[in-house]
Amino acid sequence: MSEPIRVIVVEDDADVALYTKTVLEKRELCTVLTIGDPRVVIQAVSDFDPDVLITDIELPGMSGLDLMTQLRELRPHIPVLVMTAHASLDYAVTALRNQADEFLTKPVSSADLVAHVTRLAEVGRERAAAVPERQVVLAIGAHPDDVEVGVGGILAAHAAAGDSVTILTLSRGLRDTGIQGAWNDGSAAAALIGARLILEDVAALGDAEATTSTIRKAVAEVQPTTVYVHSRNESNQDHRAAHEAALVATASARTIACYQGSAATVDFRPNRFVTIDDFVGTKLEMLSYFASDGNRPEYLEADFVVATARAWSRYGEGQHCEPLEILRDSVAVS
Repeated sequence: MSEPIRVIVVEDDADVALYTKTVLEKRELCTVLTIGDPRVVIQAVSDFDPDVLITDIELPGMSGLDLMTQLRELRPHIPVLVMTAHASLDYAVTALRNQADEFLTKPVSSADLVAHVTRLAEVGRERAAAVPERQVVLAIGAHPDDVEVGVGGILAAHAAAGDSVTILTLSRGLRDTGIQGAWNDGSAAAALIGARLILEDVAALGDAEATTSTIRKAVAEVQPTTVYVHSRNESNQDHRAAHEAALVATASARTIACYQGSAATVDFRPNRFVTIDDFVGTKLEMLSYFASDGNRPEYLEADFVVATARAWSRYGEGQHCEPLEILRDSVAVS
């Protein structure tokens, strides 16, 4: 293999951990991280990005089987090699049911250890290459609730797929909630899907330079691959201003799509319809945080939201869709 094999060894026996590390680093081109406490492994996986994970079953604080369950939720493609001093059939069956790729009984010869790790690393890299690239999503709205109205269901689907989602709200809006009220509403809605909220307070969205600068700052921080923003086909001038500024500030994004805002006109012409059947309830819950103490505009009412999504589904698939005007949709070349 051209690049060093990155291996995490989870083993509370210091002698066994040292033996495993020494063999792999001496006999094969490996970089090995040994960990004695299984409770810190998941964070280490995110930081170290291993090709293979080796674990014992009996560990302090958490079993190797429980560790595998957590790992499969985070990085299902990483091969797991279980090494244990217990040769019972029950252990082996349980380990394999927990999606271990190999089960070896200690002591393991250096040749066997190297052979298994080398093979599993090749398998892991093939799996990783087949995993769809996770997207980094930036959804831009002029006011609180704009993004959630337009693409709440789509953002919930992104989050469920493991994509990073950030909501940029450019101002606190027109309702008399103040900046703290806008923050409370927006952050509660974002937290529901595990998204991050950036709330700015651009005094005049018609100031193209200030609005563009604000969006550029968020783009530099987030580095989005996908951007959702207002359509130019809206009657609200703030929405149009956010659209124009975003086109300038998000030129590096591979995908730019415009959503149907609360002030969309009949000139809104979507060319993609994204099914949100599994996320309609989540979208309604997100919208419930906005204007909860005052008069709720019609576009926030649950029956209106559901009826709109149901109507757009005639052009897409499923029972409920959110419409998008796709301005750019390019594919990354690696």
